[in-house]
Amino acid sequence: MDHSGASLINLTRYPIHKKGSERDAVLKSARENLDRDGCAVLKGFLTQDGIAALTAEAESVAENGHKSFNRTNAYFTKDDPSLPADDPRRQFFDRSNAFIPADNFRKDGALRSVHDFDGFDAFIQDCLQEEKFYRYADPLADVIVNMASEGNGFPWHFDTNNFTVTLAIQNADAGGAFEYAPGIREGDENFDEVKHVLDGTSDKVTTLELEPGDLQLFRGRYSLHRVAPLRGDRPRYVAIFSYVEEPGMVGSPERTEQLYGRTLPIHWERQAGHRADAFID
Repeated sequence: MDHSGASLINLTRYPIHKKGSERDAVLKSARENLDRDGCAVLKGFLTQDGIAALTAEAESVAENGHKSFNRTNAYFTKDDPSLPADDPRRQFFDRSNAFIPADNFRKDGALRSVHDFDGFDAFIQDCLQEEKFYRYADPLADVIVNMASEGNGFPWHFDTNNFTVTLAIQNADAGGAFEYAPGIREGDENFDEVKHVLDGTSDKVTTLELEPGDLQLFRGRYSLHRVAPLRGDRPRYVAIFSYVEEPGMVGSPERTEQLYGRTLPIHWERQAGHRADAFID
């Protein structure tokens, strides 16, 4: 099968490689959605051939996914007994899924053909309007696939990056809806409203049913979000493209070991990048 980006991306609907009014219209829509609630979904970003190729590639390396099972709060921090029992920082939930590390995806494979397509990075940057925008230099994490199956899900959390770029590849048989509370901590931590989301009493939660081939841009550092539990035998595959604020950034050895089950020399040689804000991670 042709793994050129041109056959995998729906360039008729999303001419990301050509300057002009059609690309500008796509940018305008994405920016408006991001401004409104921190989320933009480009429906049908992949062609049917693209969906099939990325699914086949994910399945071919699925056995290399690193599974992790733990309990976490929305901030990925440890319990603090000095806080009240109902503080959101003390609410812990089961987290279980798997990440297929980036070095499983070949340069000439489908996933990297999308990532490396001429104009892809520039288009994402233009949508997000980020001045500081670099590919993550981590060889285990620049582009990965999240794999989840029956009973798995990702509980409520904030991202450690300012934004995430994800591509839906395959859905589970049922479940797996993407739920988020837009901009819930724009400006401050807003613990009271976070607590409402966690206990199911918030009216600020939006639900998205993403379909294979959809590209999602999401400002997850400011919007509390989760993936609802999955049901059925078919695994859910979602690609994650990572961009950061400074060149040369890689993950810390501790975080890399947790997510991917191993580290490389580069994780010990380089310092992980520092965040520009003071929010809890």
